[in-house]
Amino acid sequence: MIISHNTLKWAMRFYPPLFFQRIWVKQFDKEFKSCTVKIAKSIFNKNYNGSIFGGTIYTATDPFYAILFDQLMQRRGFKVRVWLKSASIQYLKPGRSHLYFTINITDGMILDAENALKMGGKFIKAYPMEIKNADGEICATVINEVYMRNLHTGETSNVAY
Repeated sequence: MIISHNTLKWAMRFYPPLFFQRIWVKQFDKEFKSCTVKIAKSIFNKNYNGSIFGGTIYTATDPFYAILFDQLMQRRGFKVRVWLKSASIQYLKPGRSHLYFTINITDGMILDAENALKMGGKFIKAYPMEIKNADGEICATVINEVYMRNLHTGETSNVAY
């Protein structure tokens, strides 16, 4: 389903798994080439050390590459299924303040995906992310592996957001 960047931003802001952990989508780029997210430290996601739960940080990074690629490929005429195939996280320092990250998808990344979808019907690639505190210090690094494929006859697209 193709939707506007603003509609998607508000839908994700109130999506319960993100909303209750205080994960706030600040913006989606109008062309869906970037997304900026804030993980607000609050009583709802603070652990006994006073830092943000690692699970909250991990959850925050889960959907955004898949969502961006889904919207980008649909706008290019592809009928695709996109999901996060795997992820790994490395915690570098406690998140004792709000945390932030931005995902940027380049024209080269889009071209790689388009070529793979046209040639082999699927695209799998891992992308890094850095989660930073308000001072710009990296608190965690995440690798998200995106899986995308053309839908074949008989399979329908089901949107999860």
